[in-house]
Amino acid sequence: MSSTSNEEYYVPHGTHWPIIGSVGLTLTVVGIANYLHGTWSMTPMFVGLAILIFMLYGWFGQVITESLTGYYSKQVDTTFRWSMSWFIFSEVMFFAAFFGALFYARQYSIPWLDGASNNDATAQYLWPDFEAAWPLLSVPVAEKFEVAKQAMGAWGLPAINTAILLTSGWTVTLAHWALKRRDNAWLVYWLFATVALGFGFVVLQGVEYVHAYEELNLRLDSGIYGSTFFMLTGFHGFHVTMGATMLLIIMIRAAKGHFTPENHFAFEAVAWYWHFVDVVWLGLFVFVYWL
Repeated sequence: MSSTSNEEYYVPHGTHWPIIGSVGLTLTVVGIANYLHGTWSMTPMFVGLAILIFMLYGWFGQVITESLTGYYSKQVDTTFRWSMSWFIFSEVMFFAAFFGALFYARQYSIPWLDGASNNDATAQYLWPDFEAAWPLLSVPVAEKFEVAKQAMGAWGLPAINTAILLTSGWTVTLAHWALKRRDNAWLVYWLFATVALGFGFVVLQGVEYVHAYEELNLRLDSGIYGSTFFMLTGFHGFHVTMGATMLLIIMIRAAKGHFTPENHFAFEAVAWYWHFVDVVWLGLFVFVYWL
């Protein structure tokens, strides 16, 4: 296509990047799986991750070039917005499944073990001394199945991380306002603050995990409490890491002057994602740490 206009819809040509990405993902997953089973070294995983990084750099670079050269019309921009909206909706459903598992365990399974299902035989024969209390810190075969010594408190690092994420939501909004008024310097400054807060959250969560494993005996295999705790907070931490990385790329692009008040959907998409991550954390803080 030699020229573009608002009436034209740009359709990119065939590309090799999906194939490269598939190879990288396959090597990464197979490498991790075999390493966990003790049959391979971690080399295939590192090779796969390197291929993935190469793919992301090349593919994203191609999309950025297409955007800067004016290939994307208003109709394409609308498509991008719908695509990002559906992607975030899929993420909502992803976390809803894990929140649902937590809710089911707390509101149904544990009370049933205490006779709430109108079947006293369940409590009498399976677990006579059971007390319906969350988190579940005792099991009938404790010598074979270890559980956490105590629950993770809400008002230490989790509260600090909550303040960090709420502040990062504010700084990314300030960055958006700076972009709209064409203040590129403050756009970069506020994005830098958001990136620093995002990675700071990840570091503090790592400190929290070390504390959980070494002092609380709270692990992924520490019963239903441990599995739901790490599945929810771990996947959220992964999303924060990805979001902070995307914000870092947006900050670099902003420093290069890629965005204008009229054309900055890449920034908006990442900001949407970041606000979603913030909201999910509020749910985690309330239902995993506090209540």
